[in-house]
Amino acid sequence: MGRNLKITLAYDGSEFHGWQVQPGLRTVQGTLAECLKRITGEDVLPQGSGRTDAGVHALGQVASVFVESPIPESNFVIALNDVLPPSIRVSSVRAVRDGFHARHSAKAKTYRYRIYRGDICPPFLARYVYHEPYPMNEEALMRSSESVVGIHDFTAFAASDPDRNARLAAAAEEENASRVGRLSNVRTIHSSQWMRTEEELIYTVRGDGFLHHMVRNLVGTFLLVGKGSLKISDVPTILEARDRSAAGPTAAACGLYLVSVEY
Repeated sequence: MGRNLKITLAYDGSEFHGWQVQPGLRTVQGTLAECLKRITGEDVLPQGSGRTDAGVHALGQVASVFVESPIPESNFVIALNDVLPPSIRVSSVRAVRDGFHARHSAKAKTYRYRIYRGDICPPFLARYVYHEPYPMNEEALMRSSESVVGIHDFTAFAASDPDRNARLAAAAEEENASRVGRLSNVRTIHSSQWMRTEEELIYTVRGDGFLHHMVRNLVGTFLLVGKGSLKISDVPTILEARDRSAAGPTAAACGLYLVSVEY
Protein backbone atom coordinates (compact mmCIF):
# COMPACT_ATOMS: atom_id res chain seq x y z
CA MET A 1 0.00 0.00 0.00
CA GLY A 2 1.44 3.37 -1.05
CA ARG A 3 2.10 6.45 1.04
CA ASN A 4 2.06 10.17 0.48
CA LEU A 5 5.39 11.57 1.66
CA LYS A 6 6.19 15.11 2.76
CA ILE A 7 9.85 15.86 2.05
CA THR A 8 11.54 18.93 3.57
CA LEU A 9 14.77 19.94 1.86
CA ALA A 10 17.32 22.71 1.46
CA TYR A 11 19.37 23.52 -1.62
CA ASP A 12 21.96 25.81 -3.12
CA GLY A 13 20.04 27.32 -6.03
CA SER A 14 23.16 28.46 -7.86
CA GLU A 15 23.72 24.82 -8.83
CA PHE A 16 20.37 24.50 -10.64
CA HIS A 17 18.12 26.02 -13.30
CA GLY A 18 15.37 26.48 -10.72
CA TRP A 19 12.98 23.98 -9.15
CA GLN A 20 10.80 22.93 -12.07
CA VAL A 21 11.77 20.13 -14.46
CA GLN A 22 13.05 21.47 -17.79
CA PRO A 23 14.26 19.35 -20.72
CA GLY A 24 18.04 19.16 -20.85
CA LEU A 25 18.57 21.32 -17.76
CA ARG A 26 19.59 20.43 -14.22
CA THR A 27 16.75 21.31 -11.84
CA VAL A 28 15.99 20.52 -8.21
CA GLN A 29 12.71 18.75 -8.99
CA GLY A 30 14.33 16.68 -11.72
CA THR A 31 17.30 15.73 -9.54
CA LEU A 32 15.04 14.73 -6.64
CA ALA A 33 12.88 12.63 -9.01
CA GLU A 34 15.97 10.85 -10.38
CA CYS A 35 17.20 10.04 -6.88
CA LEU A 36 13.79 8.76 -5.79
CA LYS A 37 13.80 6.45 -8.79
CA ARG A 38 17.25 5.14 -7.87
CA ILE A 39 16.01 4.32 -4.38
CA THR A 40 12.49 3.02 -5.12
CA GLY A 41 12.57 2.09 -8.82
CA GLU A 42 9.45 4.24 -9.28
CA ASP A 43 8.90 6.99 -11.85
CA VAL A 44 7.49 9.78 -9.67
CA LEU A 45 7.54 13.57 -9.85
CA PRO A 46 7.66 15.30 -6.45
CA GLN A 47 5.49 18.43 -6.29
CA GLY A 48 7.08 21.46 -4.62
CA SER A 49 5.44 24.17 -2.53
CA GLY A 50 6.50 26.64 -5.21
CA ARG A 51 8.78 27.05 -8.19
CA THR A 52 11.98 28.78 -7.13
CA ASP A 53 13.83 30.39 -10.05
CA ALA A 54 17.36 29.66 -11.23
CA GLY A 55 19.80 30.89 -8.60
CA VAL A 56 17.22 31.11 -5.78
CA HIS A 57 18.05 29.10 -2.67
CA ALA A 58 15.88 27.21 -0.19
CA LEU A 59 16.31 26.55 3.51
CA GLY A 60 12.94 24.83 3.92
CA GLN A 61 11.37 23.85 0.61
CA VAL A 62 8.65 21.22 0.91
CA ALA A 63 7.75 18.56 -1.66
CA SER A 64 5.07 15.88 -1.67
CA VAL A 65 5.20 12.61 -3.57
CA PHE A 66 3.23 9.35 -3.58
CA VAL A 67 5.35 6.18 -3.46
CA GLU A 68 4.65 2.46 -3.22
CA SER A 69 8.01 1.70 -1.60
CA PRO A 70 7.88 0.28 1.96
CA ILE A 71 11.16 1.97 2.98
CA PRO A 72 10.70 3.60 6.44
CA GLU A 73 10.65 7.39 6.45
CA SER A 74 13.80 7.71 8.56
CA ASN A 75 15.67 5.50 6.08
CA PHE A 76 14.42 7.67 3.20
CA VAL A 77 16.30 10.64 4.68
CA ILE A 78 19.53 8.64 4.83
CA ALA A 79 19.08 7.07 1.38
CA LEU A 80 18.21 10.35 -0.34
CA ASN A 81 21.14 12.22 1.19
CA ASP A 82 23.43 9.38 0.09
CA VAL A 83 22.48 9.78 -3.58
CA LEU A 84 21.58 13.48 -3.85
CA PRO A 85 24.36 15.95 -4.76
CA PRO A 86 25.82 17.89 -1.80
CA SER A 87 23.94 21.00 -3.01
CA ILE A 88 20.63 19.37 -1.94
CA ARG A 89 20.00 18.07 1.58
CA VAL A 90 16.84 16.41 2.87
CA SER A 91 16.12 17.22 6.53
CA SER A 92 12.96 15.15 7.00
CA VAL A 93 10.61 12.71 5.32
CA ARG A 94 7.28 11.79 6.85
CA ALA A 95 4.06 10.13 5.77
CA VAL A 96 1.06 12.47 5.51
CA ARG A 97 -2.61 12.14 4.59
CA ASP A 98 -3.35 11.31 0.96
CA GLY A 99 -4.97 14.72 0.37
CA PHE A 100 -1.84 16.65 1.34
CA HIS A 101 -0.20 18.59 -1.52
CA ALA A 102 2.97 20.63 -0.98
CA ARG A 103 1.63 23.61 -2.95
CA HIS A 104 -2.17 23.43 -2.62
CA SER A 105 -2.11 22.73 1.13
CA ALA A 106 0.32 25.55 2.01
CA LYS A 107 -1.09 28.27 4.30
CA ALA A 108 1.88 30.65 4.40
CA LYS A 109 5.48 31.04 3.24
CA THR A 110 8.44 33.04 4.44
CA TYR A 111 11.14 34.39 2.14
CA ARG A 112 14.40 36.17 2.98
CA TYR A 113 16.57 38.43 0.84
CA ARG A 114 20.20 39.23 1.75
CA ILE A 115 22.07 42.35 0.60
CA TYR A 116 25.79 42.60 1.36
CA ARG A 117 26.70 46.21 2.10
CA GLY A 118 30.48 45.96 2.51
CA ASP A 119 32.80 47.44 -0.12
CA ILE A 120 34.20 44.06 -1.15
CA CYS A 121 32.02 40.96 -1.16
CA PRO A 122 33.90 37.85 0.01
CA PRO A 123 34.11 35.28 -2.81
CA PHE A 124 32.56 32.62 -0.59
CA LEU A 125 29.45 34.78 -0.15
CA ALA A 126 29.06 35.97 -3.74
CA ARG A 127 26.56 33.27 -4.74
CA TYR A 128 24.42 33.79 -1.65
CA VAL A 129 23.96 37.57 -1.37
CA TYR A 130 23.29 40.55 -3.61
CA HIS A 131 26.21 42.97 -3.39
CA GLU A 132 25.13 46.62 -3.05
CA PRO A 133 28.01 48.68 -1.56
CA TYR A 134 26.86 52.12 -2.71
CA PRO A 135 25.50 54.93 -0.47
CA MET A 136 21.87 54.43 0.48
CA ASN A 137 19.26 55.82 2.84
CA GLU A 138 18.75 52.55 4.71
CA GLU A 139 16.11 54.00 7.02
CA ALA A 140 13.94 54.99 4.03
CA LEU A 141 14.43 51.55 2.48
CA MET A 142 13.34 49.87 5.71
CA ARG A 143 10.25 52.06 6.11
CA SER A 144 9.22 51.53 2.48
CA SER A 145 8.46 47.87 3.12
CA GLU A 146 5.76 48.59 5.71
CA SER A 147 3.03 49.61 3.26
CA VAL A 148 2.84 46.19 1.56
CA VAL A 149 1.54 44.53 4.74
CA GLY A 150 -2.11 43.54 4.45
CA ILE A 151 -4.36 42.40 1.61
CA HIS A 152 -3.37 43.92 -1.73
CA ASP A 153 -3.43 43.29 -5.45
CA PHE A 154 0.26 42.75 -6.25
CA THR A 155 -0.02 42.95 -10.04
CA ALA A 156 2.60 45.73 -10.07
CA PHE A 157 5.11 43.36 -8.51
CA ALA A 158 4.32 40.24 -10.56
CA ALA A 159 6.36 39.09 -13.53
CA SER A 160 4.50 37.66 -16.49
CA ASP A 161 3.85 33.95 -15.95
CA PRO A 162 2.63 32.37 -19.23
CA ASP A 163 1.53 29.12 -17.56
CA ARG A 164 -0.53 30.98 -14.97
CA ASN A 165 -1.97 33.38 -17.55
CA ALA A 166 -3.11 30.41 -19.63
CA ARG A 167 -4.86 28.87 -16.59
CA LEU A 168 -6.52 32.20 -15.81
CA ALA A 169 -7.74 32.60 -19.39
CA ALA A 170 -9.12 29.05 -19.40
CA ALA A 171 -10.95 29.64 -16.11
CA ALA A 172 -12.45 32.89 -17.42
CA GLU A 173 -13.53 31.17 -20.64
CA GLU A 174 -15.28 28.50 -18.61
CA GLU A 175 -16.81 31.25 -16.43
CA ASN A 176 -15.38 29.43 -13.45
CA ALA A 177 -15.46 32.25 -10.90
CA SER A 178 -13.92 30.22 -8.07
CA ARG A 179 -10.88 29.34 -10.16
CA VAL A 180 -10.49 32.92 -11.38
CA GLY A 181 -10.55 34.03 -7.74
CA ARG A 182 -7.83 31.59 -6.79
CA LEU A 183 -5.72 32.77 -9.72
CA SER A 184 -6.05 36.49 -8.93
CA ASN A 185 -3.06 38.63 -7.96
CA VAL A 186 -4.48 39.45 -4.51
CA ARG A 187 -2.27 38.23 -1.68
CA THR A 188 -2.10 38.77 2.08
CA ILE A 189 1.27 39.83 3.48
CA HIS A 190 1.49 39.16 7.22
CA SER A 191 4.86 40.78 7.85
CA SER A 192 7.41 42.71 5.79
CA GLN A 193 10.52 44.03 7.49
CA TRP A 194 14.22 44.76 7.11
CA MET A 195 16.97 44.28 9.66
CA ARG A 196 20.59 45.42 9.64
CA THR A 197 23.51 43.24 10.67
CA GLU A 198 27.15 44.29 10.68
CA GLU A 199 27.58 43.69 6.95
CA GLU A 200 24.11 42.96 5.57
CA LEU A 201 20.63 44.32 5.04
CA ILE A 202 18.18 41.42 5.37
CA TYR A 203 14.56 41.53 4.23
CA THR A 204 12.08 38.97 5.57
CA VAL A 205 8.53 38.69 4.26
CA ARG A 206 5.77 36.27 5.26
CA GLY A 207 2.52 35.89 3.36
CA ASP A 208 -0.20 33.49 2.28
CA GLY A 209 1.35 33.23 -1.18
CA PHE A 210 3.64 34.97 -3.64
CA LEU A 211 3.46 35.73 -7.36
CA HIS A 212 6.20 35.05 -9.90
CA HIS A 213 9.24 37.24 -9.04
CA MET A 214 7.12 39.09 -6.46
CA VAL A 215 9.69 39.20 -3.64
CA ARG A 216 12.53 40.15 -5.99
CA ASN A 217 10.40 42.91 -7.54
CA LEU A 218 9.51 44.24 -4.09
CA VAL A 219 13.19 44.31 -3.13
CA GLY A 220 14.10 46.04 -6.40
CA THR A 221 11.51 48.71 -5.64
CA PHE A 222 12.61 49.18 -2.03
CA LEU A 223 16.18 49.63 -3.26
CA LEU A 224 15.02 52.51 -5.49
CA VAL A 225 13.59 54.16 -2.38
CA GLY A 226 16.90 53.68 -0.59
CA LYS A 227 18.74 55.25 -3.52
CA GLY A 228 16.35 58.19 -3.68
CA SER A 229 14.82 57.39 -7.08
CA LEU A 230 11.47 56.78 -5.37
CA LYS A 231 9.89 58.12 -2.18
CA ILE A 232 8.43 56.00 0.62
CA SER A 233 4.98 57.31 -0.32
CA ASP A 234 5.43 56.01 -3.88
CA VAL A 235 5.14 52.36 -2.80
CA PRO A 236 1.38 52.40 -2.03
CA THR A 237 0.86 54.39 -5.24
CA ILE A 238 2.68 51.66 -7.20
CA LEU A 239 0.49 49.02 -5.53
CA GLU A 240 -2.65 50.87 -6.57
CA ALA A 241 -1.38 51.29 -10.15
CA ARG A 242 -1.39 47.50 -10.70
CA ASP A 243 1.14 48.06 -13.49
CA ARG A 244 4.44 46.19 -13.53
CA SER A 245 6.20 49.09 -15.29
CA ALA A 246 5.48 51.34 -12.29
CA ALA A 247 7.61 49.24 -9.92
CA GLY A 248 11.36 48.79 -9.71
CA PRO A 249 13.60 46.23 -11.43
CA THR A 250 13.80 42.58 -10.44
CA ALA A 251 16.51 42.08 -7.81
CA ALA A 252 19.13 39.40 -8.47
CA ALA A 253 18.14 35.80 -7.73
CA CYS A 254 21.27 35.00 -5.69
CA GLY A 255 20.09 36.93 -2.61
CA LEU A 256 16.72 35.17 -2.27
CA TYR A 257 15.87 32.23 0.00
CA LEU A 258 12.66 30.28 0.57
CA VAL A 259 12.92 30.00 4.35
CA SER A 260 9.88 27.96 5.34
CA VAL A 261 6.40 26.78 4.37
CA GLU A 262 3.51 26.54 6.83
CA TYR A 263 0.57 24.10 6.66
